[in-house]
Amino acid sequence: MTAAPESAVTPADGVLAAERAPRYQIRFMAIWLAFLALLVLSGIVAPRSLLPSTFLAILPLAAFLTITAAGEALVLMSRNIDLSIPAVISLASTILLGWSRGREEDMVLAIVVALAFAVAVGLTNGFLVALLKLNSLIVTLAVGAIVSGMTLWYRESLPAESRVPEALADLGGARFLGLNTSAWVAIVLVVILTVILRKTTVGRRFSAVGANPRAAWIAGINVSAYQIGAFAVAALLYGIAGILLSAFIRNPTLGVGEPYLLAPIAAAVLGGTAITGGVGSMVAVLGASLFLTHLGQMLRMLGLSSAFQFVIYGLAIALGMALAESRLTRWFALVTGRR
Repeated sequence: MTAAPESAVTPADGVLAAERAPRYQIRFMAIWLAFLALLVLSGIVAPRSLLPSTFLAILPLAAFLTITAAGEALVLMSRNIDLSIPAVISLASTILLGWSRGREEDMVLAIVVALAFAVAVGLTNGFLVALLKLNSLIVTLAVGAIVSGMTLWYRESLPAESRVPEALADLGGARFLGLNTSAWVAIVLVVILTVILRKTTVGRRFSAVGANPRAAWIAGINVSAYQIGAFAVAALLYGIAGILLSAFIRNPTLGVGEPYLLAPIAAAVLGGTAITGGVGSMVAVLGASLFLTHLGQMLRMLGLSSAFQFVIYGLAIALGMALAESRLTRWFALVTGRR
């Protein structure tokens, strides 16, 4: 049987896309409306959280979360999940310390090697999931554990007070037009990913693979290649986050990636990324990262335990499951009377 051409589009596809557009707009706009409501609430219960100095101070944290959540969103769009984020971040950070040894002349090489190791982990995850058809949750959890063990072994050979090169540390703390370097990197990455996903053939095929892998395969799309690519690009983003985190902290520890296990998943699903695959918006993921970061800051200012953040992450993931089942869309239709 001859496979249908990849670019084949039927009139029904256009009608279906037109019907889905309003629903997707609601899905991606919801987090920005929630962020606006959070800012209003903050002005009432914690006005200090809205001070320019406070807001600018948490932007780097929002940037790190945005980059990692963007990678997780890509994996979710491919109908998988990635739990190796903390391990990849710690690996990239440790490789950076080990290869640079604090020397500026070795900084570029150390960054390249760190990102290469991160991508290698992503390719390993993709190979096991896409080609061997293993469960992504189990695979990424196991690979993450192996990577964490190897990182610990390598870290023990480094001095306890290892620091990143001074030039990189200065870059990590630098500001341009009032925004930290990490924030600009996150913005650029969000723009690049958005353009690729929305405006290129590769992005449209990737969305098709996540929405319906079997139909994409029948249409002649290499499903496995796109799934492996999702894990590889995601791991590259985790590596970038690890390097930026190291530059910001200057003297990162082995646990630098620990806060990024549940938070990226929560940000991705709050940003409207469908756990069932094929649907996602990097701009909405950015909004979700700002929402979660500012919420955490507000809770700390109110004197509440940071443990509440994990409760919020769990609720966010549950909300994502509801979105994946389109239940909230049906509730919205019942309330507003719109189809």
